[in-house]
Amino acid sequence: MKFLLLAYTPADAWDAADAGAGSEDAMAAFAVYQKFQQELTETGEFVGSEGLGHPVVSTTVRRTDDGVIATDGPFAELKEVLASYAVIDCVSQERAVEIAGRIVAILGEPIEIRPIMCADLAG
Repeated sequence: MKFLLLAYTPADAWDAADAGAGSEDAMAAFAVYQKFQQELTETGEFVGSEGLGHPVVSTTVRRTDDGVIATDGPFAELKEVLASYAVIDCVSQERAVEIAGRIVAILGEPIEIRPIMCADLAG
C-alpha cells in the first residue's frame, strides 16, 4: 500500500528558517532524516520525497461563478503550512504510522498520513 506523508511546519518557523534562524538545528535534523530515508530505501519502502516552496509563491486555482481563476498565494491564511511530502510503499497503515512517527521524532513537526488510491483496481 502506498501512503502520502504530508509534513507541516508553523508558518512563522518557516519564515525564521528563510531568514537563517535555527538553520544549524534544522541541518542536523535533516542529516538524521536522510539516514532514515536511506534505511527506508534499503527496505524498499521509500518511493520519493520533496520539499515544497514557501506558500507565498504558491498559486491557488478554483472554480467560481465567473469561471476558473488562479490567484496568488494559498487559499487561506494558515498558522501551519505544508512544507514537504514523502511517498512510502509499505504493508499496512500501522507501518505507515510507525514510519511517520520516526520522522516526527527526528524533525519534530506533525505528519498527516493519507492512503494513495490505487489507479489499478485489478491488481
